[in-house]
Amino acid sequence: MAQDLFIDTEHSFKTYEVLKSNAKAVEKDDIAEEVPIAFVYNGISHAVMLASPSDLEDFALGFSFSEGIVENKSDIYGIEIIHQPKGIELQIEIASARFQSLKDKRRNLLGRTGCGLCGAENLDQALRLPEKKIDITFSIKETAIIKALEALHTTQSLQKKTGATHACAWANEQGEIQLVREDVGRHNALDKLIGALQKKGFNGKGFVVTTSRASYEMVQKTVMLGASMLIAISAPTGLAIRSALKYGLCLIGFARAPQYVIYTFTERVTKN
Repeated sequence: MAQDLFIDTEHSFKTYEVLKSNAKAVEKDDIAEEVPIAFVYNGISHAVMLASPSDLEDFALGFSFSEGIVENKSDIYGIEIIHQPKGIELQIEIASARFQSLKDKRRNLLGRTGCGLCGAENLDQALRLPEKKIDITFSIKETAIIKALEALHTTQSLQKKTGATHACAWANEQGEIQLVREDVGRHNALDKLIGALQKKGFNGKGFVVTTSRASYEMVQKTVMLGASMLIAISAPTGLAIRSALKYGLCLIGFARAPQYVIYTFTERVTKN
């Protein structure tokens, strides 16, 4: 009979002994952890995601905001992080009006690190289209984009240890990275960044950089944040490009300094 898996809810990584093909002796290697994390609103379970067990308050706030469960951080009255043998519960208390809205449109979302739509019960629920367009737009200099891309790898402490995590960062207009969040899942990393920005006070003057591809959901979450530019190290999907056009988001992909590809709103990137 299979034994229960041991879930480590306290650490983002653990050290294991490994034998590499080009080595003669056992070495130690840092391995990223992933943990089931349940989002529970006013006592009702809503979603379970596999994620890195770090920056969980940011995760609770960012997920709630990017999924349209709350409209701003004042809708959240409290967040309690409860560690259990099989995972972590985020007990989130939200305003009565927002909870009623959640119940009215509630869907069963069972998340995984590789898919943003897992668990949607029908096609009508599959695409969570934002109800707003980007209303803060401005130009970013090419030098700022390159500066952020060159600096991003230096900020990824968990990736340096494990090689298994994505990062999402917020850079200001000068390309200086202000905040970074990491996770085994790219959507989770973006939610954590969104939560951190909401706590800090988001003014929209900058851009999001992600180490992942630009999927539809990465676009959707960036639009919900209100940022006007998303830069991805890998490729976008066609749905992501069409969504970015519809909602006013400048989308850049294959961004590896000094090269990048602008897919939407090319006028927002200026040469020096």
